[in-house]
Amino acid sequence: MTLLEKTSTSPDPEDRSMAIRETLRNAIIDRRLAPGTKLSEAEVGALFDVSRTVARAALQMLTFEGLVKTERNRGAFVSHPSPEEARQIFASRRLIEPGIVTAAVERITRDDIARFREQLIEEERYINDRGPAARRAEIKASGDFHLMLASVAGNAILQRFMDELVARSSLVIALYGRSGVSSCGHSEHFAILDLIERGDAKRAADLMLHHIDHIEADLDLQPKQGVALRDVLATG
Repeated sequence: MTLLEKTSTSPDPEDRSMAIRETLRNAIIDRRLAPGTKLSEAEVGALFDVSRTVARAALQMLTFEGLVKTERNRGAFVSHPSPEEARQIFASRRLIEPGIVTAAVERITRDDIARFREQLIEEERYINDRGPAARRAEIKASGDFHLMLASVAGNAILQRFMDELVARSSLVIALYGRSGVSSCGHSEHFAILDLIERGDAKRAADLMLHHIDHIEADLDLQPKQGVALRDVLATG
């Protein structure tokens, strides 16, 4: 999918900004726009055939979400979250997601369970395909499981928080993930869903905490040692 696909044709500037934000957001999350990529208002405006004002509004939305960073006198760039930012993102998820699971247990329906199982089958299909495009799709599908739980929980404010946290988590996983298998344990998704279906809120919330620990443990967040120029030239 190109950046220009699926953008709104509405003449309303706010609608156009929202559509551009969504397209750029998807491209950032699945790494088609790499961290550090410059996003100039002029270029975004030209790509989407909108004014710089409309492009600026879209970039400001992404900045608010933490997916874009704006630097004085330099402009906007795709975020490159630091290891400390990554840790804070997952610390936030530990605070929020057990409560979402508990609320979901009270509200989930048979139709919801069926939708979750369809989602997990799709996630499994991406895991079994080891291509780079499938890896990006797998990260997105894994995040969608958590967003679906937030939707079922029925708290619109928490759902907006989770939308941002999952987006930022997806970027972190794409940057720092070490394993070639799912960084968001697929089997744990099934186990969490089974506990929710049985109405076991306590064990489901506990497993969600373990699950988030598992995601973070698969990240390489250790500071990298610099290499001396002398050592580089000596091995050349």
